[in-house]
Amino acid sequence: MCGIFGTINYEIPVDQQEIFQGLWHRGPDEQDRQSIDNLHLYHTRLAIQDLSASGRQPMEYNGLMIVFNGEIYNHLQLREKYGLESASNSDTRTILMMYELMGMKMLEEFDGMFAFALYDLKNRMLYLARDRAGKKPLFIYRKGKTWMFSSELNILAQIAQPEIDHAALSDYLYLGYHYRKSTPYLHVSELENGHYLKLDPQSMKEQDLTWFNMEEGYKKESKLNHADSVAQLDQLLQLAVQRRMDSSDLDVGSFLSGGIDSGLVTAIAAKHAKRLNTFTVRVPGSYDESGLAAKVAKSYGTNHAVVDIDFSNLQDDIESILSGHGEPNCDNSAIPSYYVARAAKQHTTVVLNGDGADELFGGYRRYVPFRHLDFFQPNNLTKISAKILAGILPIANEKQSYYTYLYRLLKFASYTDVVKIYCSASSDLFVGFEDQFLRRPLMKEISADLLAINKLPLSALNKILLMDFQSMLFSRLLPKMDIATMTHSLEGRSPFLSKELLEFAPGLPDHFKIHNVTTKSILRDLAVNYLPEELINQPKRGFEIPLRKWVDEELKTVINDYLLAKDTLYSRIIKKSFIEDLIAKKIRVSDERRAKMLFCVFGLEVWYKKLIQKNNRL
Repeated sequence: MCGIFGTINYEIPVDQQEIFQGLWHRGPDEQDRQSIDNLHLYHTRLAIQDLSASGRQPMEYNGLMIVFNGEIYNHLQLREKYGLESASNSDTRTILMMYELMGMKMLEEFDGMFAFALYDLKNRMLYLARDRAGKKPLFIYRKGKTWMFSSELNILAQIAQPEIDHAALSDYLYLGYHYRKSTPYLHVSELENGHYLKLDPQSMKEQDLTWFNMEEGYKKESKLNHADSVAQLDQLLQLAVQRRMDSSDLDVGSFLSGGIDSGLVTAIAAKHAKRLNTFTVRVPGSYDESGLAAKVAKSYGTNHAVVDIDFSNLQDDIESILSGHGEPNCDNSAIPSYYVARAAKQHTTVVLNGDGADELFGGYRRYVPFRHLDFFQPNNLTKISAKILAGILPIANEKQSYYTYLYRLLKFASYTDVVKIYCSASSDLFVGFEDQFLRRPLMKEISADLLAINKLPLSALNKILLMDFQSMLFSRLLPKMDIATMTHSLEGRSPFLSKELLEFAPGLPDHFKIHNVTTKSILRDLAVNYLPEELINQPKRGFEIPLRKWVDEELKTVINDYLLAKDTLYSRIIKKSFIEDLIAKKIRVSDERRAKMLFCVFGLEVWYKKLIQKNNRL
């Protein structure tokens, strides 16, 4: 795991250490740079595979040069498959040998997480690529003939000094994260998952090419019966976990909640470790899953640690936690993720997690109605009835209650616009308050993608699963975990996002994912072979943090200091009087939604304050 940075037609003085300092947490073990032609490459290394000097980067081989961030878990199998030999066991060397053999078609062979810049010196061509799910980040700045690319948006903004994109920030407030290529800056975009750029650094001509499209998986229906599907899932998950255990010269640990995703990963991983380190979060005031996690840990003899998060330093930590993302962030689960990653780093450098299972196998409760009704194409009677009921029913305030579930269902069923339906069903922030925006959210990219997905010959369930994979997983959840872990120089690995499982899961029948009202049905069936019965039947919870309490108590002062200040950025996008009324509880929304809305605006202001502070120091 590493940090990469590069420039084209822009040279940073050698004596300046800004790049290495900005990427240090991603690669504290080694730092180096190389220049060729008008291209300058920087690399910081967190040594996990091939700890010898043969894994150092930038790496050169037979007229090729690369800076690589990530892991190719099946790289030794690929060497054997294609007869590739080298004294170095580095997966970086494998990438270069595979490119020499088959060019960028090699990407289809990789099971891994990666972002890299590969320069072909013979053809004078640069390739920037990302993995299937987009686990490892890559941001690109383009202005004229000057290019920069980076694993970290913070250091890219510090060097390039791009202008703020107010339209993108309006979309952020509405959706709750930056969608796909979008960033809070003009001239800066994110390379999308399953894409690679082909660039001629001399002419600056580029091509953006899609090498993996999740949509294709949903068009292929599995022919396996239920029993064979469970057996195949078992085999593929075992393969994914084993690869992620074996491709490390350091001990590998596992995050272990009381859910089936991390439970399955832990149970399988324990078979490949002498004694697996496992970590569970316990949050006061929330549902305590540590007892269920402890049963799994005991069953598999893991070295188990419960991380008690008391948030006593939250007011001191919150600004650095949020600003570490490099862009506005309002995913409050980033807070416990930060603390558990910090605790895990004290015991290990590599940790497994259950990321991706919910989006692949239908893990959220909001997927259940889409299994039975197509809310993206409802009839007029449904919309009118839902709108009337949502307007007269009392506001739902209990987060996990069935009434709250019904209330939210009626809300998004009452909308006709696909963007409103999706935003209401997912982030549920400012939908219905569009008239309070001074700069209306345009939502062009997500609107186009939602309309395109809605036209596909897919079930409603598969439509929202596909959209969540491309949107919420890529743009919100994976960046959250990447930042939380890499802030502490900890590498997170996600077996559910393996090459084989990404090809297998989409084609499963809907009732294997949602059976009546049971989420992740096929995973629960598999879990019978591995986990305690009471854990298998637990609902999806995730990090349940007391956001309402924080907004009104622990974080009230710092949030109000930001939102009621004179020179706020949000007041150029949304009416300040509306936010003030929201603070004063004068807006008719649930307490939970109010807290999310305020925290979203707070995330914007924290990012802006840190940006201004950095610019003033330059």
